[in-house]
Amino acid sequence: MCRPICVYVLFHAKGRPVKQSPGNPLPPPEERRRLRESRSLTEAQLAERLGVTPRKVRAWETGRADPRGRRHEAYAQLLRELRTAAEAAARRADVTAGHGSPSAGRSSAGRSSVGRSAAGRSSAGSSFAGTAGTADAATADPDDTAELPPTPAALTSGPAPEGVGEAGMEFGPDVPDLVPSETVLTPTQAFDALYAFCAPGLVRQTYVLTGRRELARESVERAFQLAWQRWPEVAVDRDPTGWVRAAAYEYALSPWHRFRPRYRHPEAPPSDAYDRTLLNVLLELSPPHRRTLLLYDGVGLDLPETAAETEASTPATANRLLNARQAVAERLPELSDPGEMHRRLSRLATAERLRAPKPLAVRSDSERRARLWTRAAIAFTVTLIGVTALTLRTAPTQYEPPVAPGETVRGVPPRAAPGPLSEDQLKLRKALREETASGPERLVPQPR
Repeated sequence: MCRPICVYVLFHAKGRPVKQSPGNPLPPPEERRRLRESRSLTEAQLAERLGVTPRKVRAWETGRADPRGRRHEAYAQLLRELRTAAEAAARRADVTAGHGSPSAGRSSAGRSSVGRSAAGRSSAGSSFAGTAGTADAATADPDDTAELPPTPAALTSGPAPEGVGEAGMEFGPDVPDLVPSETVLTPTQAFDALYAFCAPGLVRQTYVLTGRRELARESVERAFQLAWQRWPEVAVDRDPTGWVRAAAYEYALSPWHRFRPRYRHPEAPPSDAYDRTLLNVLLELSPPHRRTLLLYDGVGLDLPETAAETEASTPATANRLLNARQAVAERLPELSDPGEMHRRLSRLATAERLRAPKPLAVRSDSERRARLWTRAAIAFTVTLIGVTALTLRTAPTQYEPPVAPGETVRGVPPRAAPGPLSEDQLKLRKALREETASGPERLVPQPR
């Protein structure tokens, strides 16, 4: 897979009037997000404290909109409390550092971002407000979502655990916090936490996307192997879950799988008749339409996030979504309701018992694959150097012009070779013999 690169764009409300109370101003959007992350709060947790949706909190932190009225006062008060708590924590850290504590110098900014994500740092789609949706997102009001297709609720059955965002556990069971907020993780521990948090649900998603169990497990395994090889990049990403999900989807939808012998034959369909019908309908869709439908109606991403992850514009993503829904509704009319679509997709994903390999095996395979490719690259380089040196050693040092081919010399009759006489030569010989026998100038020998 091959992986698509999603650029996170901060939208600043330039040229728009900001309605704030003169005595209660709000900090800049970047500062709002920094204050929230300094206390390891997710967008869902902050939205619950303010009584709004996580989408509005995301809009406030990106500068696309600003709260008004009582929400403005409550948001400003909460940010002041977060700032006070952050300053107090910084002072305590300075005091601890002055007393020579072994834990001096550790702060929330130095912790692994993957550990915060596994503990519920943010929702899965918060880092994918890419350039594809900037034109619509910059002018849209978060309170006005009537023109966009409705987004279903989270995919978990029942209340989500504390710290899990609106799309944090896709097609997966409810789990508690995997990593305490104050724990400093090693790279191996952070990777294992991310794998335990994402892999089970991601395997189920990929199965719905492809309809193949082995391909789903292989895609997730390859995605995490790539994540471990690029761990310095993934560890600082705002949404490691989305990074791995995009890599798994790209590998699963690769057209080269059709040439593999093991994937030329279909696998056993689901046992339930309705699930078989739904899976067949999904597999009849084109890969971009199927992926868009799964991300929006299954995972629960909003339209700009889905557009960014599928590398398409927001209008194109909306058209794909509407066409996919229409194609599914023609075969299964009851799925015209987005809520029913979400429930059926969740049921189809959880009906299969798909298990991902252990994180230790994934890391070992990733390191083994990296060593293999490194050795292959070294061997190829050495071979190329050897061939170049041999060519330089055996190549001639001066230019020798080639010998020109021979040419026929004109004007000189060809040399006659012995053989039978031609017709003209026979006529000439006969004439000479006749003249010699009767000519007066010739002496004819007489027998004695």
